[in-house]
Amino acid sequence: MKIRTYTPADEKGWLQCRILAFLETAYFDNVLREKETYKYPAIELVAEVDGKIAGLIDIEYEVEEGTVCSDGSGLGGMIWHIAVHPDYSRQGIGSALLIEAEKHARMKNLNRLEAWTRDDKWVQSWYEKMGFTPVDSYYHIYFEGEEIKNHFHSTTDRLSLLSAFAHYTRENLDPFADVKRKHQCVCYVKTLANAY
Repeated sequence: MKIRTYTPADEKGWLQCRILAFLETAYFDNVLREKETYKYPAIELVAEVDGKIAGLIDIEYEVEEGTVCSDGSGLGGMIWHIAVHPDYSRQGIGSALLIEAEKHARMKNLNRLEAWTRDDKWVQSWYEKMGFTPVDSYYHIYFEGEEIKNHFHSTTDRLSLLSAFAHYTRENLDPFADVKRKHQCVCYVKTLANAY
């Protein structure tokens, strides 16, 4: 395995890796057709095995406090994407990518990394094993078909809402007992010691 900086020639492999990895998570329908670009600088690494993109990590980072991350003080980095192709899972690739990215982050004088993830217990356990701590959460709620009628009403004649995605920032989920798909979105933070 070789960990290196992402290049534009990696885009197709990056997308395929991310899509296949995310299919096994609560983000299964978060499909990208192009690799995301960032407003601020980013650490973008890939793990390559036999010429194939086996893993990836993208961390957009702050050069001015409070521009990217939502928690903490000082300069932080936001993990927007981390994924391991299912053919290479459970081989330490995600951990190796994070460790290498942390080295880059320290050289950029970042004091912490932040990541948001949904309620996949195995993903949350991995973050915790890697030294992250949960600090905040809210809910992603998906409304489909009949569920919409109980929560939304159109004020425009002949306009029908067929599906909706919403953020819910309270704890009480009772108003959404009729909604099948809802996910707790959790913020994890890791303090980076020994920033250069």
